[in-house]
Amino acid sequence: MTTTVDLLVPGLITTRDAIAAAYGCGTFQGIEPAARAGKVFVYSDPSAGEEYGYTFDGRAEDDEFGPLYLYTGAGAIGDQKPSGRNGSLLSHVEKKRELHLFVAAGRVPGSGTMQQRYIGQMVLDPIKPYDVRRGPGQDGVMRDVLVFRFRPAEGTTPAWTEADNLPAAAATTIEVTEPVVVAPAPVVLPQQSGTKVKKTEQHSTPETTADIPAGQRKVLRREGELVTAFTAHLAAAGHETHSFQITIAGEPGALTPDLYDATDHILYEAKGLTTRANVRMALGQLADYRRHTPERETLRVAVLLPSAPTADVQDLLTEENVALVYQTDDGFSGWPLA
Repeated sequence: MTTTVDLLVPGLITTRDAIAAAYGCGTFQGIEPAARAGKVFVYSDPSAGEEYGYTFDGRAEDDEFGPLYLYTGAGAIGDQKPSGRNGSLLSHVEKKRELHLFVAAGRVPGSGTMQQRYIGQMVLDPIKPYDVRRGPGQDGVMRDVLVFRFRPAEGTTPAWTEADNLPAAAATTIEVTEPVVVAPAPVVLPQQSGTKVKKTEQHSTPETTADIPAGQRKVLRREGELVTAFTAHLAAAGHETHSFQITIAGEPGALTPDLYDATDHILYEAKGLTTRANVRMALGQLADYRRHTPERETLRVAVLLPSAPTADVQDLLTEENVALVYQTDDGFSGWPLA
């Protein structure tokens, strides 16, 4: 007889029915909490999104914090909300529930039942739990889609393969999005909260971790709060703001600029630290974004910072024809742009 331990071995092929029988969760939704077992099961099926014209699920490129898996939230029609089943993902650490990821792995031979390949235990990114993307719903109407960002739980080795990588976009497209800034309070990671992290005996690759440094977490939260404050500042002045979701042909994922002022046709890139390295990164991002932005010939670009940079960095921005806006005690210096 298969035991519950056997069902959570990375790489194992199983079914929703087997998981439900072992842990007491449902079998039909992509996000299935199992409250008594202290777990949340997530079933990723990239082909389901393709039916509606988009694919957000899959293994994204590693970033500075390591491996990343993207997962489309619940809700087939209308804007997706961070509540209900989506809320069970956002609260899994707070409720001390393990998060386990499965990926659809074809039908059981001779049956219509979908098999599930267990990837491993995950945690939701504590800095940026989700992105907001634009995609059609089941009714064909474009809407906001929550794309959750999963990290491998500390001490685990996910069983993903190249087949799990995000597919490359077929064409370069641009969609208008609302600026949704997520700046959550720091969360306690599973091994610190008392949640038991399952260890595996299959370690063919180096161990990964979701332990994002507290200092970097603070910086990125500051960046989100900066964009939120400046968006409110622009709104108070009667300006319309949003951003873009830019997909590039032949590349997975999407480019997502921080903020676009549609009233003045200005694109802003924000950084949480006022350092030369951060400003140089912002310059590169703005140069990339503007190539794909509508009416780029007349587009102005600006760097948004929490304080004034050094005189030489200001000279660098001037020479690159990039405006500077930074936060002060009573507002924002450099705005409105000359």
